[in-house]
Order: sequence, then structure tokens, then C-alpha cells
Amino acid sequence: MKKIITILMAMTMILTACSGGNTKVNTETKTTEEKTTEEFKIGIVQYIEHPALDAARDGFIKGLEDAGVKANIDVKSAQADIGVARTISEKFVSDGVDLIFAIATPAAEAAVGATSEIPILFSAVTDPVAAHLVESNENPGGNVTGTSDIVDIESQLKLFKEINPDIKKIGIVFSADEINSQTQVEMVEELIPNLGLELEVMSIQNISDLPQVAESLTSKVDGVYMLSDNKIASSVSLLADVLVENKKPLVGAEEAHIEGGGLISNGISYFGIGEQAGVMAKKILVDGINPGEIPVESSHTITKIVNRETLKALGLDENLKAFEGAEFIGE
Repeated sequence: MKKIITILMAMTMILTACSGGNTKVNTETKTTEEKTTEEFKIGIVQYIEHPALDAARDGFIKGLEDAGVKANIDVKSAQADIGVARTISEKFVSDGVDLIFAIATPAAEAAVGATSEIPILFSAVTDPVAAHLVESNENPGGNVTGTSDIVDIESQLKLFKEINPDIKKIGIVFSADEINSQTQVEMVEELIPNLGLELEVMSIQNISDLPQVAESLTSKVDGVYMLSDNKIASSVSLLADVLVENKKPLVGAEEAHIEGGGLISNGISYFGIGEQAGVMAKKILVDGINPGEIPVESSHTITKIVNRETLKALGLDENLKAFEGAEFIGE
């Protein structure tokens, strides 16, 4: 009897040892399946509500859905107040969310200041390195990565001469407290001398400053280049209306500027970079990849958009070189 028991025990040990590899694979498969069906808690902190950032938010949610990620999403707007953005981010941390999605540079800065452990994805950030969000775009490091809204500024500035060769001076208005805008101003200043243009730069502290600054800037220039600036984007129609009244073009950094009354943009889709971030969220939450190991992405698509109503109001010819290959919106 003892011999039989000994043999049975030995056989059991052998079977257990032989099946060890398969047991591990099955456990890992189950874990992946569990992650795929799990509902994650995601907090979205949006710096301000305007068409571009709204599009990034909607694109992110669509990207999650397309990637098969189930999520309980809490969306909060900081209403252009960095203090509120910090409070929202800290609340998400205390709530134990699985991931924070921060839209725009100030929101991303607030999220990074709130946690070094919870994964953070950002979008609509022009220069994440300059904003000290990541170590580099190729190797972000830490718990942060995301999508940048950087655009080919040189190609956009060239549109002015294509619209009207007589344009000599262009203007820029930006929010003095937005790092992303400061970065873009520096890029424009570097490019302008080689494009046969002069530059007039004005800044605002608060959105209430914009009406007066818009009038002053328009009187000094032949056209305005609109940066990816969050405060000003929330009132793009105000700036666009002033320029149309004075028969001067507004070239925008992205499509929402044109939807708001600007003339033309050869820029990115914020919905698109939001979608890209949604796919990145799947890599983090389901695939278990560390955010710091996922390179920062820029837009996969560039679209030239022209507002036909603005074009007509400015008395321009639709057949100008600047409008070749463009998608027309409006009347």
C-alpha cells in the first residue's frame, strides 16, 4: 500500500512539473483576457473648452472605443485656470483612476505635478520636452507620454505670399502664460527672415484683452498667423471677424481656426491626435506597456482647409496657388 501511494505521489509530481509551462501560459492568457474585458477608470482634465481641445477629447474617446477599451470616464474642464487643473488632477489621484488624460500643456503640467505613479497621457501639447513633461520625445521616461500638436509652421507661413505676394508684415497674438505658445513664437521668429516677411508680436494676459489687442495688431500688419494657443482659440471668431472687416487674411495653425472664421490652414486634426492617444491608452492599460517606453507621437495626417465664406468676404480668387488641393468648408 505504501508503495502504491509513493508511486501515485511521484506521478503527480511529474505531471505537475510537465504541465508547469502550460499552466503559466494559461494564467497569462487569462490575465490578458481579464484586462480586455475590465472597465478602467479614466480621468480627463481639459484646460479649457474650445473646438480644438473638444475634438482631441472626442477623438480620444473614439480611439478607446475602436481599440476595444472599456472605460468609466470622468471629464473635467479647468476653465483656463491652472489652479483648478491642479485640483482636478489631485482629485483623480485620490479617486484612484487607472489613467489621466490631460488635454493641453497647462493641464498636462498639472497632472504631472499630481502623480509620478498613475499613467498620464497628454494631447494638444506643442513641445512636451520644453514643458518638462518628458525627457525626450523618443524616450519619454517616467509615467508620461502622449501626442503633440506640433505643425509645419514654415509651410503655413509660406501661404501668406501665395495668397498675396504684396504681404510684407504679419502679426501674431499669443497668451503670455502658455509655454506652448512661447515655443511657437520662437519658431516663427526664427523662420520669418528667410521668408521675406516682417513680424509684429503682441501678447495678452487675459482673454478680455483680446478685442483691443486684435484691433491694434490688425492695424499694423497685412495678415495674422494664429498659433495653437488655448485662450485665443476659445475666441477665434472675434479675431477672425476683425481681420475680415479689414480685408486681411488669417492663416491658422489648425482646422478649428478655419471653422471659426479664419481663411486657411495647412494643419493637423485634433480629433486625429486624440484618436492616436486612445490607441496609446490601450497599450498602457491592456498591454501593460510603461508610458515612458512609448514615444511621443505627432499627427499622422495634415489637411489643408479653406473657409469659402471668408475667402469671398476677402475678395480672393478661389484658383490661387494657396488653395490648391484644399478642402473647402462654409458657403
